[in-house]
Formats: sequence, structure tokens, C-alpha cells
Amino acid sequence: MLEAVLEHDKALFLWLNQLGSPTWDAFWLLITNKWSAIPLYLFLAFLAYKNLGLKRILWLLVAIVLLILTTDQLANFFKFGVQRLRPCYDPQVSPLLRLVKSSCGGKFGYFSAHAGNSFALAYFFTYLFGKQYRYLGIFLIVWAIMVAYSRIYIGVHYPLDVLSGMAFGGVLSWIFVRLYLKFVAIIPHSKKG
Repeated sequence: MLEAVLEHDKALFLWLNQLGSPTWDAFWLLITNKWSAIPLYLFLAFLAYKNLGLKRILWLLVAIVLLILTTDQLANFFKFGVQRLRPCYDPQVSPLLRLVKSSCGGKFGYFSAHAGNSFALAYFFTYLFGKQYRYLGIFLIVWAIMVAYSRIYIGVHYPLDVLSGMAFGGVLSWIFVRLYLKFVAIIPHSKKG
């Protein structure tokens, strides 16, 4: 059963990966680059400051750092525990894929930390501000989907790696936002700090 799922995952990966073209490569390399999201992070920090004040935003930053650290470390734990080869290291798949970037990354790819982190952030801010800012959640989820898909497009993760990362990011985000809300409930609210 598991072997059949993994074979379908490889076939889906090759189909999605081969949809790419040199015309779009630079765009997807930009989307997958973690530094390209800095303007988004700055916007989210501004939004948080505007709505939460200085004390609460400092605790928010602590929560986000811990969320990303947890997601990253859990991804590493699974990568070395499961030891599923990335597509470029899989002898069955590597001759057929389009590897868009110059290197493939580490040997193992389950699950995608990029997908996990982007979905963790997207869900976290959607939980916090989605009711106040109607389209923020939609925008963040679309951004996270694009980051997740970019990992398939550039040839470094299978769809199952990405979907698992999305799920782990969502679950961890739900846990961390609940802890954050419980903790900040004891901090007096003041937009000036």
C-alpha cells in the first residue's frame, strides 16, 4: 500500500515538475527564496504592532521564532528519521526531473520545511487577524501554497513532502497561536506598549 502511494507521489511529482519552463524559472526561484518574503514579514510585523502594541508584539515575535524553530527541527527530525531521498537523489526519478536551482539541498526531503514554515506563518496570522482583515488570510494561504508548490517546481520535494509540511505547519501553528493567546491574555493591552 505504502509503495503504491509513493509511486503515485513520484509520478505526480514528475508531471508537476515537468510543467515548468525556463520562462517561469526565475519567478519560482524568487518565490522559493526565503529572503524574498522579507517585505511580507515586515508588513505582518507592522500589522501586529498596529493591533497589539509593543509588549504583545514582542511576545508575538517570541512565539513566531519558537514556531519556526519547532517546525524546522521537526522537519529535520523527520528527514533523518524517515530518510526519504529528495527527487534529485532518487536514481529512479533524477534522470527525468527538471532541477531548476544549482543544488538540490540535503539528501533527504520528507517533510518540506519551506512548506511547513510558510503554512505555519500563514495560519498563525490568519488566526490572529483574519477576522479583522478580510482578505489577509486568503492572501497568506495563497502565498504559502505558492511557496509549497515552488519546492516541487524547482525539483527538490515530492508532493507528499509538501502536503505533509503544510499539515505539520498548520497543526503547530494552531498549537502556538493558542499558547500565545493564552499567555498574552494576562498582559494588559496597550497599543503604546
